Amino acid sequence: MAHFSIELLATESEVMVKMIIAAILGVILGAAGPYYASIGWYSIIPWGLVGLAVGFWCSKRQSLYAGALYGFCLNFSFMIAGYTGTASLLSRLPFFILIGLFGAVCGVALAAAGYFLKAAYTTPGPVD
Repeated sequence: MAHFSIELLATESEVMVKMIIAAILGVILGAAGPYYASIGWYSIIPWGLVGLAVGFWCSKRQSLYAGALYGFCLNFSFMIAGYTGTASLLSRLPFFILIGLFGAVCGVALAAAGYFLKAAYTTPGPVD
């Protein structure tokens, strides 16, 4: 039987909450994207700002995972919400998944940049 410390469990639940919030933010912004995409390339500014904020909010490793999840959910939901083709949506899912994987890479880059901004512009806390 394994013994877990309470601190470890709190950290794991904190990580899960951050992942879920990153995914929800990605889905919300992605699903809303087709409605404001008509303003041109400016529509990606909120996506980038939220990606930076995800990285700023998380620790080093968490920012990579949360950024990947945010980027994938953002692009995948954007593609599904904006799809108006005649072919079935199910036939387009493999392509949308590939676009989502590209979004995951972009999300990792943005979250890493956000984390490094936090590391550069915040003072470290006291060492116990």
